[in-house]
Amino acid sequence: MMSRIGVGLMAAALLVYLAVAIWLAVMFISVGTPISIGMGITLLVLTPIGAWALIREMQFGFAADRLGRQLDSEGGMPPVETELTPSGRIARADADPLIARYIAESDAAATDWRARYRLGVVQDAAGRRKDARASIREAIRLARADRSRA
Repeated sequence: MMSRIGVGLMAAALLVYLAVAIWLAVMFISVGTPISIGMGITLLVLTPIGAWALIREMQFGFAADRLGRQLDSEGGMPPVETELTPSGRIARADADPLIARYIAESDAAATDWRARYRLGVVQDAAGRRKDARASIREAIRLARADRSRA
């Protein structure tokens, strides 16, 4: 619940920032000098890109959260199999074999979003955020494909 509140606060802060950026863009353009017009146009171009990024990130977060809650309710989340570092990460020595095992399981069940999501959870616990996001993004895609087939 706290993470949702945090997401809501960050989204509200970004919306305020976007509104201020648009207001500043209009103000820059109204000055009428070539540099201020260029700055205003740049702000007008960057503002929708920021809004798009916010929407995409929130869609990813909500979809990942929904799948995580579903997998947890099914009892399918990966168990803690190794000692964790004080920061809650998997120790480097244990991470590679564990990730390799979950990759093999995920590859063996190529259309199962649960296997791909578990891989993402383990990758995240190992500190491999980029790989974890890619795995969870693939799990979201597979879950959507499952729903469309049903």
